[in-house]
Amino acid sequence: MIGVTERAKSNARRFVSADPSKCTGCGVCEYACALEKDGSFNPLRSRIRVVRLHPLVNVAMACRFCEDAPCVSVCPRDALRQSEEDGVILVDDERCDACGWCIQACPYGAITPHPEKRVVMACDLCGGEPKCIDFCPEDALELVTNDADAQKKWVSAVEKRLSEAEKITKLMKGEVSTNIFTEAEEKMDRLEEKLEALSSKELALESSHLKKLVKARS
Repeated sequence: MIGVTERAKSNARRFVSADPSKCTGCGVCEYACALEKDGSFNPLRSRIRVVRLHPLVNVAMACRFCEDAPCVSVCPRDALRQSEEDGVILVDDERCDACGWCIQACPYGAITPHPEKRVVMACDLCGGEPKCIDFCPEDALELVTNDADAQKKWVSAVEKRLSEAEKITKLMKGEVSTNIFTEAEEKMDRLEEKLEALSSKELALESSHLKKLVKARS
């Protein structure tokens, strides 16, 4: 009989990965996720989180749907299970009591407690089309199937960050003139564009909810 791990392997496990050389830690992905999954413009309800790994590195992290996921095996209430189709971690809200064992077991910090309910949250890929990817202003998020590929990008990003740190140091010493500020302005423009799109989506959701309430009362 084929187990969950073997099935997940055969279905090419995919997960959302951030390219740290592109990710600015802006947090738009958190708002996009919370709005999509919880109908709330509250990053605390997001299934993807921006974490500070280094003074020069703030990067988005989401569940990687580990083979033989430790979060599943440590749960004392069997509230977590791994999908046989794609390896996604599924949370049974009725069983989960937010004890936190799975949070401690996750090596990526990808499982988080819901801010209002006694349950935990994990990325479910939005049915295969993650909204965090759609709204990322720097195109830093993508669906990948290989941990090795993601690791290569991390190595490349470290080298790039060191180079950028050297540029900033020289700029502060007045040794060079760079286009750092121009790049920052361009990133800000892209960020504002995505935030406007998210705000429009939030307004559309609120309008839809209001119409439903009016219809229910009439």
